[in-house]
Amino acid sequence: MSTIKIGIIREGKTPPDKRVPLTPNQCVELQKRFPHVKVLVQPSEIRAIQDSEYADFGIELSADMSQCDILIGVKEVPIHELIPNKTYLFFSHTFKKQPYNRDLLRAVLNNKIRLIDYEVLKDAEGQRLIGFGRWAGIVGVYNSFLTYGLKTKTFDLKPAHQCFDRKEMESELSKVKLASDFKLVLTGWGRVGLGAREVLQLLPIKEVSPEDFLNEKFDEAVFTQLEVGDYNALPDGSPFVKEDFYRDATAYISTFPRYLSAADMYIACHYYSNDAPFLATRNDFKNPNISVKVVGDVSADIDGPVACTIRPSKISDPIYGYDPQSESEVDYRFDGAIAVMAIDNLPCELPRDASDDFGNMLLNNVFPFLFGGADPTGVIERATQTDLTGQLTPKYTYLSDYVNGENSMV
Repeated sequence: MSTIKIGIIREGKTPPDKRVPLTPNQCVELQKRFPHVKVLVQPSEIRAIQDSEYADFGIELSADMSQCDILIGVKEVPIHELIPNKTYLFFSHTFKKQPYNRDLLRAVLNNKIRLIDYEVLKDAEGQRLIGFGRWAGIVGVYNSFLTYGLKTKTFDLKPAHQCFDRKEMESELSKVKLASDFKLVLTGWGRVGLGAREVLQLLPIKEVSPEDFLNEKFDEAVFTQLEVGDYNALPDGSPFVKEDFYRDATAYISTFPRYLSAADMYIACHYYSNDAPFLATRNDFKNPNISVKVVGDVSADIDGPVACTIRPSKISDPIYGYDPQSESEVDYRFDGAIAVMAIDNLPCELPRDASDDFGNMLLNNVFPFLFGGADPTGVIERATQTDLTGQLTPKYTYLSDYVNGENSMV
C-alpha cells in the first residue's frame, strides 16, 4: 500500500487558535495503527503544543505542506493558504449557508479541493462523531462562576486561559463561595450540557428536580438541569411529546421565564432550532421579578433565544452587562445589569486538554474509516462536501445557490 502523507497545518485564522487536531503522542499512535500513514507537522508559533514537542516524539516538521495528500486543521483555512487538489479536514462552517464563509466554499471548489467537514461527520444514526462541545461546557461553567464572583464581589477566579491545563483550572474552584440560598438553572443535555455537569459536580452544589427548584426553598446551593420539555409547552396544555416538538416546534411556547425568577444564575448549553420559541425575550427580561444576576451563554446564539445575549464576548474581555429596561449594553457591575458571559470559542481557553480529547475522537471515530480501507456506513462520504473535480457532492448540491450568491442562511 502506498504511503499517505498527512499534514497538520498551522492555524491561520484571526484571532489565533492554539488548538491542534492531533497531539504528538496521537501522531505516533496514528502511524502505529496505520503503517502506511506518515504525519508531518507545519511549524507554528501560536500552538499551545510547541514544535519541539512534536520533534521530541520523532514527528517530522515541514513548512511545505504541498507534499501531503491530506491536510488537517481545526478552524477555517484562510483562502490564500489553500493548496489546490488536496483533501482537507477542518470546521468550514458552510453547511448551514453561513454568509461569512461563502467565499471560502467558492475557493474550495475553484481549487478542486475535497473538503471533509468535521461538523457533519456523523454515524449512521445521525449522531456527531467529533467536536469540541464537551469543552465548551467545561470552560463555560467555569467562566460563569468566574463572572458570578466578579458580579457579586464574593470571590475571584483565575481566567481559564491563564491556567496551564484543566487540572490547574479546577484547583481554582476551591475559591467559589455560594450563599445557602443560591440557585442555578442549566439548559441542555448534549455534549455541552454533559461537559457542564463535570464541573458542577466539583462544586458544593446539589442537584434538584425542576419542579422542586421552582417550588421549594433550600438551605444549601442547588441547581437543576432542564430537558426541552421542561421549558416548552403547547398553549392548550396538551402533554409535551419530544418527537412532535423536534418534528415541528412552531406550535409551542416557552415557559422558561419562570426559571429566571427563581434562579441567581443561568447557564445556557442547549441546542437551539430556528423554528423553536425563544427561551426568554427582551420583554421577559423586563419582568421586575427576574432574579438572575449572571447568564453564562455557552450556546452563544446572538440576539436570539436568550435575549440578553446581544453580542459575543471575547476571551480577553469575557463579560458585558445587559440592562433589561433599555435593552442595551452597560457595565456589568451596575445595579440592575445582568452580567453576560457569551464567549463563542470557549474550548480555546484550554487548548491542550481540548486538543487531546479531539484527537482521540479522530483516532477512534474517524480515521479507521479514512485510512482503514473500509467505510461500510458511509461516514466519510456523508461528510464530504466537495470533490477533487471542483463539484459539490450529491448530498450537498443544496449549497449551489449559496455558492452562486442567491441565498444565505437555511
